Amino acid sequence: MKIQLNNRPVLRDLGEGLILCRTTAADAEALAEFNSHIHSEEGFDKPDERVGTWTRDLLARPHPTFHADDCTLVVEAASGKIISSMNLISQTWAYEGIPFGVGRPELVGTLPEYRKRGLVRAQFEEVHKWSAERGELVQGITGIPFYYRLFGYEMGLELGGGCTGYEAQLPKLKEGESEPFTIRPATEADIPFLMEVYAHACQRRLLTCVRDEAVWRYELTGQSINSSERPEFRILERPGTNEPVGYFTHPWYDWDTGLAAHHYELKQGVSWLEVTPSVARSLWQTGETYSKRDGRPAVRTTYSFWFGSKHPSYDIFRERMPRRRDPYAWYMRVPDVPKFIRHIAPALERHLAESIIVGYTGEARISFYRSGLRLALDKGRLVTIEPWMPCHEERGNAAFPDLSFLQLVFGYRTFEELEQSYADCMYNNDEMRILLNTLFPKKASSVMFLN
Repeated sequence: MKIQLNNRPVLRDLGEGLILCRTTAADAEALAEFNSHIHSEEGFDKPDERVGTWTRDLLARPHPTFHADDCTLVVEAASGKIISSMNLISQTWAYEGIPFGVGRPELVGTLPEYRKRGLVRAQFEEVHKWSAERGELVQGITGIPFYYRLFGYEMGLELGGGCTGYEAQLPKLKEGESEPFTIRPATEADIPFLMEVYAHACQRRLLTCVRDEAVWRYELTGQSINSSERPEFRILERPGTNEPVGYFTHPWYDWDTGLAAHHYELKQGVSWLEVTPSVARSLWQTGETYSKRDGRPAVRTTYSFWFGSKHPSYDIFRERMPRRRDPYAWYMRVPDVPKFIRHIAPALERHLAESIIVGYTGEARISFYRSGLRLALDKGRLVTIEPWMPCHEERGNAAFPDLSFLQLVFGYRTFEELEQSYADCMYNNDEMRILLNTLFPKKASSVMFLN
């Protein structure tokens, strides 16, 4: 797990013989080995080769947005030994269809004996600077509980969660009955269809990931076969006509006690009731194949739909998938809240126009206790969005402690839910509560993010 420094530029001297620098393509093998150990769920001494392959792909294979120098490294200057690392995967998301840049830090890890020295903080400072230079308004990261709050992030957007069923609840075909839909691997020729169905699905969601043709092609063909992040895309077709009706995705290996679909969408006008049983049977059969291949048949007992808090299939299979798992959360960072609110203002105005307070005129002074936000509205239009500083004499007409306001902005919690969780989250009157819940409604998201 050593690299050749070869006089590469030093971003920062961190003291104690450690330096901060950027990766090159030549670092792919060493960093892959490092990450396979650091991010192994089986322990440092049992490397996860799937994570290593993902790392190697990022540095050594073409990617729609990632480049070989988009990783930071903390290195022992004398030996080239890798001590700590992270990366930044840039992408575009959308808020009710309004696109914005997102920087996604990933593969954050430090050798155990070097932790609690501020090495991750130094790398976040550098990565946040890169993200700002790229014009990205938001950063988002998935990870262990609490930790990323230390670096300006709030758990504010739903992540994962879904429903699980067991073999006994699996819908069975009747004797002599054929599968009503055929299922095959997606190819590059399917990209226009995938884009069409995905665009239709995004209309149900608050936040989504913008996926152009290059992103779809990368996910279908650009990753090594044993990368931890490579999805399997499956096309659903009607037998005989080969008419495509939808798609779903799942990993190329079982996770926990079975195989889970992570995305499942149908084109407009197709019945979820008609198609969903075929998807469930396919998951079970494929998971069975994977468990035998990987020598894990004894632990395989389930099939799952991991589509977040809401999905049409959940109503279809409410009795067939009795085990529920609530969503976890993305860590979200918005370094300039007024700037982001200005960017998504057209969506907020649409929320007002479709609400019971259509044409609202008034002002909201929102306290974050050490800073704040002022919104002025005129006949349903946001005419002013600016920073505002609360004080003892002027506390505003709503308040959110720490970064909890981001939970409201990203549809993760309602104002009432935040008020119940935080004693110092408050509002002056019903008008203010209704206004903020209208501007920022609780709504499910499904970010099919770029790895």
